Amino acid sequence: MGEISGETDHRVGRSSNAGNAVSKAVNVLEAAVAGAEPRRLGDIATDAGVPKASVHRILATLGELGFIASDGDGTYRVGPRMLALAEEVKAVGTAGIGDVLSALATEVGHTVHMALRSGNHAVYVHKVEADQPYRMASRVGMRLPLHCTAIGKSVLAHLSEEEVRTVVAGAGLPARNAKTITDAKRLLEELAVIRGQGYAIDDEENETTIRCIGAPVFDRAGAVVGGVSISTVTFLVPRDQLVTFAPGLLTAAKEVGALLG
Repeated sequence: MGEISGETDHRVGRSSNAGNAVSKAVNVLEAAVAGAEPRRLGDIATDAGVPKASVHRILATLGELGFIASDGDGTYRVGPRMLALAEEVKAVGTAGIGDVLSALATEVGHTVHMALRSGNHAVYVHKVEADQPYRMASRVGMRLPLHCTAIGKSVLAHLSEEEVRTVVAGAGLPARNAKTITDAKRLLEELAVIRGQGYAIDDEENETTIRCIGAPVFDRAGAVVGGVSISTVTFLVPRDQLVTFAPGLLTAAKEVGALLG
């Protein structure tokens, strides 16, 4: 199985670099299926942070297993086995979550999102539009940065400083606009505040005129796996009003975590 198998440590009778090899394979898989369009090897290697030669071997193995497919034109896309697995997760793992998010959207009158962490990013898995004359440009399957979104900062706030620095090293702190936090020290200071208050605010840090509040979602082991957010437009909802949504948001995030298992 090439890159995935690792090298044998004869002293203990097990793979000495298996964890590292599996991490590489997961990073490559996530990078290969990111976005709606087929992806080229070079782009996958860049996003995964893995050398091209290793990426090629990993993709070959994932292709044999059916998780990745290629049309022979140098691009890669989601394979049939991955699609089948996604449907199983959708059918079982998210049962009832849509109801929780819909109830929250009705309560606050604004768009609600749920995203799960995927490496150095998060991916929207649910979106519930509120009855408003505007529509958010977000969509299920879209990747979002962690350093400048309410959900992303909620996730980072509950990782160790070492893990946060690893994410920053991999994804960087690109400026989306003038309000984006692009300094690691300042980001760590804000994450400490977020941990204390239980929620994060994205005050036009990712998109101009968009203001969001987000709360973390934890699995039953207590590990942060994603988050839930309420998205508003700045000309309708001032920051102090957005904060009043926090109690309902925190309750919904806790319920979502219980449903995820």
